[in-house]
Amino acid sequence: MIDIVIPNFNGRDLLAICLRSIYSQSYTDWRIILVDNGSSDGSAAFVREHFPDVSLLALAENTGFSAAVNRGIEAGDAPLIFLLNNDTELEPDCLQQLADAAVQEPADFFAAKMVNYHERSLLDGAGEGYLRGGAGYRIGTMEADGGVYNVSRQVFGACGGAALYRRQTLLEVGLFEPRFFAYLEDVDWNLRAARLGKVCRYVAEARVYHIGSATSGSKFNDFTIRLSTRNSLFVVARNYSRAMLLRYSLFIGLYQFFWLLFVLKKKQVRPYCRGLAEGIAGWPEMRRYYNDNNENNESRLRLGGAEVSPAYLQETLRQAEEEAISSIMRRRSAAGKQNRLLLLYQRLFL
Repeated sequence: MIDIVIPNFNGRDLLAICLRSIYSQSYTDWRIILVDNGSSDGSAAFVREHFPDVSLLALAENTGFSAAVNRGIEAGDAPLIFLLNNDTELEPDCLQQLADAAVQEPADFFAAKMVNYHERSLLDGAGEGYLRGGAGYRIGTMEADGGVYNVSRQVFGACGGAALYRRQTLLEVGLFEPRFFAYLEDVDWNLRAARLGKVCRYVAEARVYHIGSATSGSKFNDFTIRLSTRNSLFVVARNYSRAMLLRYSLFIGLYQFFWLLFVLKKKQVRPYCRGLAEGIAGWPEMRRYYNDNNENNESRLRLGGAEVSPAYLQETLRQAEEEAISSIMRRRSAAGKQNRLLLLYQRLFL
């Protein structure tokens, strides 16, 4: 049994394609829990009229992605939970492939193959990598599908837009942090999972077509820039020990520098500054989370018998960044761009 949790905010026009693709699945042991985040476009009424079998949680206001999926997870009881964005369409055997992987593989959570909805020869993501400066990177983004991406393998983490979790794993790691609201909450969760020795497997046969940024309107606007800036600081504050903050201070600084250059190029300085101010203001509270929950020492992290040493975590993060950088270079090379700075970074730090 799989609980399919779909957060929705003013996504009425997206829901028919998404929900019909679920009803067309070859795997039939599922239940849909749709969490409507105070939509004003008639989404809840549309679901009640056209998809009455869907369990609808209609919230009074927009609580953000994190809080919404948490409500959906808590409303179900299936041993497997599939988080799914509303701007998606599933291949008919997607759930079957994920369910089979959950039976056959000892992994704790699973990343589906996310494919560009409009250009289906291009990937939107094949599992998550990680940049040690405090951000995730969807492996394979804007790369051609095929080759290495047709092979299922262990990856650092999963994008929360199309990921299957064991309920027990969610109980052990914890749910998504609502103070992130949206963006990088899955990166934070992936880090917490890695620190507890949890393993993610990318399932190449489980295809999900993803529009992307359908709720926020675009990938880069005031809202996304502000939250991405703030939440990148929250990620490291919640997950890095003092020793790791010192060790990775160069990576954090480099990431913030190049992110600022990108923001300047996009002429989004004001939301960047606002996000930076919010991140700095929220830093003490996020550090308290780390200290309160982790006793300020990775080697003492225990849950479900797992124990992760600082050395093991650092190697995991190095590998996750190496895969992310390699993916970025492949994409740039395919577009005819040079990779001199990335090659230098790779030689120096990876």
